[in-house]
Amino acid sequence: MKRRKFLRTAGVGAAGVAAASTVAAPAIAQSMPEVKWRLTSSFPKSLDTLYGGSEVFAKAVSDMSDGKFQVRVFAAGEIVPGLQVADAVQNGTVEMGHTAYYYYIGKDPTWALFCSVPFGPNTRQQNAWFYDGEGMKLMNEFAKKSNIFALVGGNTGAQMGGWFRKEIKEVADLNGLKFRIAGLAGRVLQKLGVVPQQLAGGDIYPALEKGTIDAAEWVGPYDDEKLGFQKVARFYYYPGWWEGGTPQHFLINATKWAELPKHYQAVMTAAAGLANVEETARYDSRNPQAIKRLVAAGTQLRPFPVPVMDACYKASNEMYAEITASNADFKKVYDNMVAYRNDEYLWWQVAEYTYDSFMIRSRSRT
Repeated sequence: MKRRKFLRTAGVGAAGVAAASTVAAPAIAQSMPEVKWRLTSSFPKSLDTLYGGSEVFAKAVSDMSDGKFQVRVFAAGEIVPGLQVADAVQNGTVEMGHTAYYYYIGKDPTWALFCSVPFGPNTRQQNAWFYDGEGMKLMNEFAKKSNIFALVGGNTGAQMGGWFRKEIKEVADLNGLKFRIAGLAGRVLQKLGVVPQQLAGGDIYPALEKGTIDAAEWVGPYDDEKLGFQKVARFYYYPGWWEGGTPQHFLINATKWAELPKHYQAVMTAAAGLANVEETARYDSRNPQAIKRLVAAGTQLRPFPVPVMDACYKASNEMYAEITASNADFKKVYDNMVAYRNDEYLWWQVAEYTYDSFMIRSRSRT
């Protein structure tokens, strides 16, 4: 009797498991649908740092979705020019892109605040603002107006100040200089007589070689060496006071983002975070050797003179006052970012700066 009862119970249990499996399988399939997206980058394939960030992202998305979510990466110019990525995402030409927000200040200077601005926060401070402050929330409130949702996707660290054909010894040397420079720094330098030029990365070398421009900034030693700027300009200045840390972002068409299963949204968020960390690590690892090679090959390193830095700082504050007086969105984000930056530097003054300063002075002793 007990044996017959056990067999009947076991049969019911087995049937229940089979039924549960039948129900679960479609549920899993529904949460992991086949999705194929295109991502257009603002950067050339030769830059395994900037363009490479998109590749890191795409691989992570594929790995975490068991190959069900595929993101195909296209370099600048393959679908749209490097400076038109945001437009392509907004209008649905592609589902997403990887770019630097300060390329779009012609639409609204507020975009630059989510990328890099003159005398802004450094890389770690930016990550803190985005992830633990209000940076991410403010960014996506603003981006929503353009049908874009964005995730932080890389940071170059502090950049160099660019390649110059002639030395910059005083503020007057900036007057009339045709300088490829991105973002709001161009507006600052206009106040000091510079003629700013906006060019995508792949267009800089020929312009510098032909003398169409007199100077150009891009990123730092590793990327700049790859693009060959040391062959056409001798003087390499620092720091890039307009890029104390420059994040890139994965721009996603907001309509397409909303259509994704929550699981895939989480996958993309995690993949973007990985790309963000990986890019900074690559720069921190590769820049030291690159700067050694450049100097050994004849590049002349020069710091911007203090009077030039002071003049640029003053001009920057004048520009911020002008923009905040007429742009409510800019003022809202700028005030939040500056307050956060100032608190951060209060802390950095205590431990980070003193430790780094000591170690820089002491490195030759070990």
